[in-house]
Amino acid sequence: MTYRRAAIPALTGAVLITLLLWWAGASAHVLQLQGATRVLGIESVLELRRWLAPWAYDPSVLTSAGDGTGVIGTPDYSDLRRTGMQIRFVALFVLYGAGALLLLRRMPPSHGRTPGTLLALWAWGPVAGTLAAAVSAPWLIASGGQGGYRFLPRLAAGIESSGPVAVLVALLTAGLTVLVGRVVAKDGETPPRSPVPARPARLAASLGTAVVAVSLLVLSYDRVAARVHTAFSGSGRLSEPGDLLRQWLILGGWTGPGSTGFGDWLAYRLVDVLMLAVVWWALRLLPGLLTRVTFPAMAVGGVCATVLALLAGQILRIPLDDTLSVWGPTHFLATLGTHIPAALTFGTLAGTVSYATLRLTSERTTPTPQPVPAA
Repeated sequence: MTYRRAAIPALTGAVLITLLLWWAGASAHVLQLQGATRVLGIESVLELRRWLAPWAYDPSVLTSAGDGTGVIGTPDYSDLRRTGMQIRFVALFVLYGAGALLLLRRMPPSHGRTPGTLLALWAWGPVAGTLAAAVSAPWLIASGGQGGYRFLPRLAAGIESSGPVAVLVALLTAGLTVLVGRVVAKDGETPPRSPVPARPARLAASLGTAVVAVSLLVLSYDRVAARVHTAFSGSGRLSEPGDLLRQWLILGGWTGPGSTGFGDWLAYRLVDVLMLAVVWWALRLLPGLLTRVTFPAMAVGGVCATVLALLAGQILRIPLDDTLSVWGPTHFLATLGTHIPAALTFGTLAGTVSYATLRLTSERTTPTPQPVPAA
């Protein structure tokens, strides 16, 4: 698909996800009605406020739910909060549009690529939301009037504040974006899926999965994670960088089976194994889905593969947690969208390693042309 054709669904998706998240933030006032707690329950109302607070312009929403920055809206700094929210929505529009443009350009929804395009666009939505939150978090922290107090821990909380609402909105946006993409795509201009040699593709997927496994199985172990959290120290406004490092490096968290029943521990570890299987499967199929294997496409594809595995693991853990009777139905989805920064870090590395492996193996397997002897 040409850039001109890919720009139409990409802009459509960017406008749609921006409007839907703006509408979600503006709808947070509904939860302040007197009958909301009676109909939904106090736990569900508090959870929904936490979901919507990162996208709400009105600081009054933050009086009973945090936006991830640990800041209560201050009237004297309300202009800073409005500026931060404007930056957040503009960054969301630009980042989602840029990622969707690249994905639709290299993975158009035709010739059997539609499911892969849909999943990739869905995974890119929370990534764009997280990056937009990272860009705008300093303004929202400063809007509380204490921008220098525990800045790095509050920055870490603000980056990961997009919440489950971004995941759910991204799914709807991805579906409509793919529909628009199928309308504007022309099969005659889109090359069919090209076969990729099985051995290089499996090797590239295995090495990329090994990169993700470093975070999921090594860095996520409680003792290693504790060392990562406390290994670096700073001073002044840049003190306590452990929260920020843990956020961008650690995909999960686990410990030995001694702290819980062995059956429950084993079930959670099987979920981790299934997450790595999803990463391997996505990286194995990715080169064949692309119209051309390039470094940007593989890097973004690696991020999408890791985010998909992360979402799959979070969904599989929902019945294992069994918190419906305690916290209410909304708590089922409370973990959706967490650990996206770490998925961005290691997904980019996994895509880079896979791309380098494909390039090296293709160069070794490509026969060298022999000179034609002179007559």
